[in-house]
Amino acid sequence: MVAFKTLDQVDVAGKRVLVRVDLNVPMQGGKVSDLTRIERVVPTMKRLLAAKAKVVLLSHFGRPKGKRVADQSLQPLVEPISQALGGTPVAFAEDCIGPTAAAVVDRLKPGEIALLENLRFHKEEEENDPGFAAALAALGDLYVNDAFSAAHRAHASTAALAHLLPAAPGLLMQAEIEALGQALDHPQRPLAALVGGAKVSTKLDLLNSLVAKVNVLIIGGAMANTMLLAHGVAVGRSLVERDMLDTARAITASADTAGCTIVLPEDAVVATALVPGVATRTVPIDAVPEDSMVLDIGPRSVAAITARLTQVKTLVWNGPVGAFETPPFDQGTVAIAKRVAELVKDGSLMAVAGGGDTVAALAHAGVEDKLTYVSTAGGAFLEWLEGRTLPGVAALAG
Repeated sequence: MVAFKTLDQVDVAGKRVLVRVDLNVPMQGGKVSDLTRIERVVPTMKRLLAAKAKVVLLSHFGRPKGKRVADQSLQPLVEPISQALGGTPVAFAEDCIGPTAAAVVDRLKPGEIALLENLRFHKEEEENDPGFAAALAALGDLYVNDAFSAAHRAHASTAALAHLLPAAPGLLMQAEIEALGQALDHPQRPLAALVGGAKVSTKLDLLNSLVAKVNVLIIGGAMANTMLLAHGVAVGRSLVERDMLDTARAITASADTAGCTIVLPEDAVVATALVPGVATRTVPIDAVPEDSMVLDIGPRSVAAITARLTQVKTLVWNGPVGAFETPPFDQGTVAIAKRVAELVKDGSLMAVAGGGDTVAALAHAGVEDKLTYVSTAGGAFLEWLEGRTLPGVAALAG
């Protein structure tokens, strides 16, 4: 666990507080189509405003590559942020450094808030440029990072800036750090990990890290096909990484050495195509037809996995176990998600989940708010699970 000062330990009254948030929200027709990322940083904004801070929001948006791009301006977020704060006016600066930004910040009174323009309009942001970080620091007295989802990036506003001003995590960042720390660094055991998704290659570091940490590793999704084929189980026309078979066997060997039990599907829902309404069959995992693809785990697998989950105290989850976006191949993921939510509710399981597909799958199952903690961070969540140091978190250590 990283040691840091919390907002409760920082006097912000009358201070200019630079708050790094992640407002890289989805847009459609110039309007925000999903308010989740705004809503999740509202508690930090409200806490600071109530304490009479002068709140200055910093964020990136999209990939403008160091140039001013009109449709990647943060201006359209002013009104949604204001509404999320109950109608509190939000000032806007057309730049994030220099006289334009300074003029807007200087006009703020205690308990007022401003949003500065997209950090990535300056190439120096992604270069972690010390001069750019100093220009940002000139606008504030304190720094608060509430953007865990950007914490794996060593950028000026997430890394360098934290060393130039007294720093603390926001409420969302603090909750992320504490939840993930409790799940992986100091878990109640037995500890299980459920990892799904398409490719072993994209989660190789994750799997190697987890087999050394967890008691049970449950593998689903298409990556389970690669693991199965590596051990002689034919999987028909299923998505498989044939160049990763030796790697899959090495992961199994590492798990054996570490005393980690790997759980793979026992049966599967198969079809000849991944399209809605296609005819499906449920077959034992060693009886997948040559012309078919494994697209979901079957009921025996669901039963085996949920039985395992009743025997563990902590679960870390990343990735669906089937092609949940295309019914009926969502049934395995939904069944497991609902059972996890039940175990969390009765107090027998701590469950932390994260990653874009995972969050979407939990929302599809109607349980996104019923796990112990659900992280909306994608890359940062994965890198944390892989055991990497996150620059944006490390910079807060004090």
